[in-house]
Amino acid sequence: MATENKPTGDDRLENISSSLSKAEQFIEKNKNIIFYVVSGAILIILGIWGYNRFIMGPKIEKAANEIYTAQYYYEMDSLDLALNGDGVYPGFLDIIDEYGGTPSGNISHYYVGMIYLKKGMFEDAIDELEKFDGDDDIIGPMATGCIADAYMELNDQENALKYYMEAAEQSENTFTSPMYLMRAAWVQEAMGNWDEAIALYEQIKTKYWKSYEAREVKKYIARATEMKNAGQ
Repeated sequence: MATENKPTGDDRLENISSSLSKAEQFIEKNKNIIFYVVSGAILIILGIWGYNRFIMGPKIEKAANEIYTAQYYYEMDSLDLALNGDGVYPGFLDIIDEYGGTPSGNISHYYVGMIYLKKGMFEDAIDELEKFDGDDDIIGPMATGCIADAYMELNDQENALKYYMEAAEQSENTFTSPMYLMRAAWVQEAMGNWDEAIALYEQIKTKYWKSYEAREVKKYIARATEMKNAGQ
C-alpha cells in the first residue's frame, strides 16, 4: 500500500517562510498603493471626527437652544408663531431649513405635522409626520397615529387602518398600543368588519387589561357583537 507523502515539520516551516517572503514582496511592490489607502482611511476617520467635533456638534447645540421658543409658542397654542417664528426667534420651519440632520430638525417635523393637523391641512400633516424619524416608545407611535388621524379626516379608511395598526405595534406599551388598537377597531366597525373589530377589542381586553381603554372595552365588544348578529 502506497504511503502518502506528508509534509514534515521542516517542510511546513519552509512553506510558511515562502508565504512570508511572498507577502513581503507584495508589500514592497505595492507599498505606495498601501500607503495611500491607509492614509486615505486615516484622513476619512479624522474628517468624520473633525466634522462631528467642530461642525455638527456646535450645530446640534445651537439648534437645541433655538428651538425652545418655538416649543413654548406651541404649548401656548400660538401655532403661527411656533411655525414661522416671531421675527427674533425661529419657528419650526426655520429650524428644519437651518438645522436639518440634527435632533432638533427632526423633532421639528413632528411639531410642524401636528400644527398642520390642527389647522386642517391634512395632506401637509401627513407629509411632515412621515419625515419625522421617531424611534422612542411614545412620540414615534403618536406621530404614526396622527398620520392615521389625518387619513381619517381625508375619509381614507384603508390607510387610516394601516397606520393605526402600525402605531399600535410600533412600540408595545399600555399607553399608545391600546389607544391605537381601539381606533383601529372603530375603523373596522365603520367598514362593517365586525369580526375584525371584536378581535381588536379582545386584544385590548386580554393583553392591555391595565390600560384606560380596557375599562370600557366590554361595552364595545357587546355593541360590535350585537351589530354583527343583527346583520346575519
